[in-house]
Amino acid sequence: MNHTLMLCSTALLMSAPLSAQQQDTRGPATGRWDLKLQASDGTLPSWLEVQKSGNAALVGRFVAVVGSARPIARIFFENDTLRFAIPPQWEEGEQDLQVEAAVRGDNLSGTITFPNGARMPLTGVRAPALEAKPVQWSAPLTLFNGRDLTGWHPQRGENAWQVVNGVLTNTKAGANLETNGKFRDFKLHIEFRYPARGNSGIYLRGRHELQIADPALGVVATEALGAIYGFIPPNENAGKQAGEWQTFDITLVGRQVTVVLNGKEVITRRNIPGPTGGALDSDEGAPGPIFLQGDHGPIEYRNIVITPAR
Repeated sequence: MNHTLMLCSTALLMSAPLSAQQQDTRGPATGRWDLKLQASDGTLPSWLEVQKSGNAALVGRFVAVVGSARPIARIFFENDTLRFAIPPQWEEGEQDLQVEAAVRGDNLSGTITFPNGARMPLTGVRAPALEAKPVQWSAPLTLFNGRDLTGWHPQRGENAWQVVNGVLTNTKAGANLETNGKFRDFKLHIEFRYPARGNSGIYLRGRHELQIADPALGVVATEALGAIYGFIPPNENAGKQAGEWQTFDITLVGRQVTVVLNGKEVITRRNIPGPTGGALDSDEGAPGPIFLQGDHGPIEYRNIVITPAR
């Protein structure tokens, strides 16, 4: 066989599908996983997606307790154990974040090591499908009465939320604000106004952040106004200037979300892959509250109305 033919034959072998003798053993690791990290004061949410790439490799995405979905260039899976490492999201010079977990059917367990060296046990289950099925709508419910915080409670931190001239106002960076009620499938109307360089978010079921951010912050598309943070960018910039009132109309059924910003449909029936950074928990199959992000600075909301599915 001449040298050229040998090179061609080698290339064909490398790109050929796995044979029956070369059984693909990656299946148990693939899929989406809702994770829980065990901290000293309770559990923290996280999320992992594992996908096949080519004939042998695994790649994926990972959401830590905070931050956006991060790509994983290579996931190693051997002896029913997956391992991967990704660089820190914000701090240069720190160690990689590292995960090692054993897969047992629809469960996994292991350890996460953060860039600062802190280690936490983790457990996970396969994420539910949450298919979008036809729904019938109940009567609309007003979530904010324009007078006080009835129906809401602050999360941890200093509460800076108050009602000013009928407007739900976060006066400075402090606690997030959460509804007492929990919802599964719903339509949500909400109006908001942010100052220059303002940054907030609306968490759907307490797990999926619909981003509010002044374009002057210069963020990437998946972190821009109207994005499902870190996952789904808006298809156009429909935002107004800082200091102007703006409107979201959101429909969430199963994983499928549609977002209308100021009358323009910027996300159309897209599936949210999993919890975003800052989520309350990773129990995707359960109903959850609406919560408004208050830990980044001042923000205002009004006319908050939810229409739950029956």
